[in-house]
Amino acid sequence: MTTTPHAQYADQAALPVIDISRLRAPDPWARRTVGEAMRAACLDKGFFYIANHGIPDTLQKAVFDTAQSFFEQPLAIKLAVDKARSRANRGYEPLRGQTLEPSAAPDLKEGFYIGKELAEDDPRVLAGKFNHGPNQWPDVPGFRTAMEDYYAAMLELSALIMQGLALSLELPEDYFADFCHDPLAILRLLHYPPQPAQAATDEKGCGAHTDFGGITLLLQDENGGLQVWDQRHEQWLQATPIPGTYVVNLGDMIARWTNNRYRSTLHRVINTSGRERYSVPFFYSGAPDHLVECIPNCLAPGESAHYPPTTVEQHMRDRYRLTYA
Repeated sequence: MTTTPHAQYADQAALPVIDISRLRAPDPWARRTVGEAMRAACLDKGFFYIANHGIPDTLQKAVFDTAQSFFEQPLAIKLAVDKARSRANRGYEPLRGQTLEPSAAPDLKEGFYIGKELAEDDPRVLAGKFNHGPNQWPDVPGFRTAMEDYYAAMLELSALIMQGLALSLELPEDYFADFCHDPLAILRLLHYPPQPAQAATDEKGCGAHTDFGGITLLLQDENGGLQVWDQRHEQWLQATPIPGTYVVNLGDMIARWTNNRYRSTLHRVINTSGRERYSVPFFYSGAPDHLVECIPNCLAPGESAHYPPTTVEQHMRDRYRLTYA
């Protein structure tokens, strides 16, 4: 299933484009129509595009431009902010620093992790909360400003998506409000070199995997490479970049919450464009102490929960251990 780089091209029917502007509408019916569209997508592949999201093009461009400026620096300069220096998993991750697909070659990508800025003496940092702490900021003009502005905007957008997911599950719109309070979220900058002509066996930019947390919002450049596994037809779908949209996918936490009613779907990246590829995923995982247990209306009559209750923090710790020894 994960060995061939070939993929069918996704069309509107395979990965729908959902206009989320109506989630901000005063009319409850308009908001519910977005929830209905999300439900269909989540029951199918757990992947969809969103349009009319409200994130300015200028902010997205600043993120791409400053990320590219950072990755173009010599390795020695990038290693000065290596995430190995951070107790909060913040900073630079070198090429082939992660292996997301078991038994496959390390991922052909380099990255940079950014989270909520917290001082070393913050009570949450002193308590050893997972992925809490200060960021490492490279000496790249405009980098910190662009990333902090974008991070704040993505927190708001992610909370809006969670409102839509609540509606999709026929829950009150504010069902996930506590989950969205002071959430754990990671902004990740990724650079994929072109796939080598003589690549290692089963080498990919990013191996086949499911995401760990709640939802992921992906900003892609124009080069493409994201592929989504279609379980029903047993083929990979190419999630072609669509200008003005984000790709949204569900993580393992949502599958756990919904007793696998909603899908956390395998996906991967193979950069066959022949060009440098950049992407910016935003991983939204929610409040660390929030309890994650099966939502009652996701259980069929007589069905038991497939997973025991856990917290966001414990779930994330467990998933990280699988790819970072």
